[in-house]
Amino acid sequence: MRFEGKLTSWNDERGFGFIEPTLGGQQIFVHIKSFDNRSRRPEIGLPVSFEVESDAEGKKRARRVQALRASRSTRPNRDKSPAQWGTASYFAILLFLVVFAVAAIVWRVPGWVGLAYLIVSVICFIAYAIDKSAAVAGRRRISESTLIFLGFAGGWPGAIIAQQLLRHKSIKAEFRSAFWGSVLLNVIFFVGISSPLFSKLST
Repeated sequence: MRFEGKLTSWNDERGFGFIEPTLGGQQIFVHIKSFDNRSRRPEIGLPVSFEVESDAEGKKRARRVQALRASRSTRPNRDKSPAQWGTASYFAILLFLVVFAVAAIVWRVPGWVGLAYLIVSVICFIAYAIDKSAAVAGRRRISESTLIFLGFAGGWPGAIIAQQLLRHKSIKAEFRSAFWGSVLLNVIFFVGISSPLFSKLST
């Protein structure tokens, strides 16, 4: 027998959450492996249909979970999800390219710095891809702190591209706050060490 409900909590790092049945009653545990379509990351508020089974300890859990089409009333919130703001995110990369170009011309920033940003960005993109693949398959994940560090180390342009293309880590508010904080720190660090003032202070 199938039931309907909505996802009321979701731990994206560990790949599980709870469903609140439409008919009421206790919340039902659900694991990422129970979703029929794992290409879409579960989100809080996602309407779903599911079956119920009991585990070895007699606790109820959902199985054969399917996402339902969102109602019109929920679409505005979906449209405002961070992943839909890809233009603004890409603008951050474009703006940094302008800053980097000006710094390279005026302050003569070495070419290897740009190459380093490119290499770390590729590594960061791959890390996001591996993490999403692990999340879908229910395998061990790459920690959020590692992803944040890679972004701070100069891989944040690759992280932004991964977030938008892979639709990964583009919704969780806590992560995005930490991510954009690391981006800001990286840009400040870049401008600081590239400026003539840094050279004067270091001599």
